[in-house]
Amino acid sequence: MKAMILAAGRGERMRPLTDHTPKPLLPVGGEPLIGWHIKRLRDAGITELVINHAWLGERIEAALGDGAAYGVSIAYSREGTALETAGGIATALPLLGEAPFIVVNGDVLTDIDFAALGDAAAQLDGQQRLAHLLLVPNPQHHPGGDFGLLADGRLSASPADGEALTFSGIAAYHPALFAATPPHQPAKLAPLLRAAMAEGRVSGARHDGLWLDVGTAERLAEADAIARGWAGR
Repeated sequence: MKAMILAAGRGERMRPLTDHTPKPLLPVGGEPLIGWHIKRLRDAGITELVINHAWLGERIEAALGDGAAYGVSIAYSREGTALETAGGIATALPLLGEAPFIVVNGDVLTDIDFAALGDAAAQLDGQQRLAHLLLVPNPQHHPGGDFGLLADGRLSASPADGEALTFSGIAAYHPALFAATPPHQPAKLAPLLRAAMAEGRVSGARHDGLWLDVGTAERLAEADAIARGWAGR
């Protein structure tokens, strides 16, 4: 199974830190933020990775290379300008192949079980099941949540249905979800997910462990403090 790490964002809220360093390379616990994802994916047996980039992408490639230093293989999907999440994934599909795959936001710190997510990905058939999302309790900066987790494990586009939770930015997708999304053009993910949810083709699970959206300098400092406890992993 392959995984894609989304690393094309500009990191506007993190400026000036991101003026000269792409956000996924900001140091967290002595490791680039994106490095923790690579290590956890590798430890889950997922070693074929795709990373998209736009802003200062050459620095990401210079820092990570072909992935050998991490014990993985990295292919890069280069975007001239960021294509949004769905556009970026659709553009990277030739590198991801025809089987279900995992996608991870490059700007979060988490202890999510990627092996379990890989098992969920394997259940996506491209017809009745198109996506499986991991959701987290709503953080203070996003109290309303994104979607509703229903009792049967499916997701509703309305947080008012079931349990209102926040999308972690980590999920498994079947390539069929992006069949109508043209590559090399900006496209948002949320409309695709909501349409699939309306048809009952998206499932989800709640993650109660660590998940931190590293979107501000304050949360970067918090992530650094947490990751310092992971030294040597």
